[in-house]
Amino acid sequence: MVVFLNGTSSSGKSSIAAELLPMLDEPYFHLPVDAFHAMRSRVPVPPDALGTVLHRTWQGFHRAVAGMAAAGNNVVVDHVLSAEWRLRDCLAVLSAPDVVFVGVHCDPAELERRERERGDRPAGLAAAQTAQVHAHGVYDLECDTGRSTARACALRIKEFLPHRPRPTAFERLRERLPYRLPEHLPEQG
Repeated sequence: MVVFLNGTSSSGKSSIAAELLPMLDEPYFHLPVDAFHAMRSRVPVPPDALGTVLHRTWQGFHRAVAGMAAAGNNVVVDHVLSAEWRLRDCLAVLSAPDVVFVGVHCDPAELERRERERGDRPAGLAAAQTAQVHAHGVYDLECDTGRSTARACALRIKEFLPHRPRPTAFERLRERLPYRLPEHLPEQG
């Protein structure tokens, strides 16, 4: 099973995952996309190569998640689908019936406050991501971390898991957004 948390930067995905993992009855791995970016060496990347490096990182992340799930592991994914190709790539590599797609929302004022408090994100990043992150409009479940605590959102997800709908959001999106895996890597992220 893959519990896929999608939301803007600072929306509370990691906080939900931290609350959710100890609640679940089976072992789960938390795979946040930020951890993959943090694994990259600090060798400076020329500006004209940055898009390609980032694109490869996201593609590798998607395949690592798919590999963990294909090996029989349960996974909680923490991602920002702020480019349509990322969603399409996830639809192509993940087993759609096994994905519970959770939209993580938060109002703009609270996102802005969290960004200022964290201090590790550019101001306005979350606001700039909002429209694209949720543009596909289809989820199995949605949470609002501005109105509920991360713990309450996690509990809601746990209670939802045994009652997942069929077809899943990923199954419906896969029909609506067909995607072929690229034969070569695009130059831009």
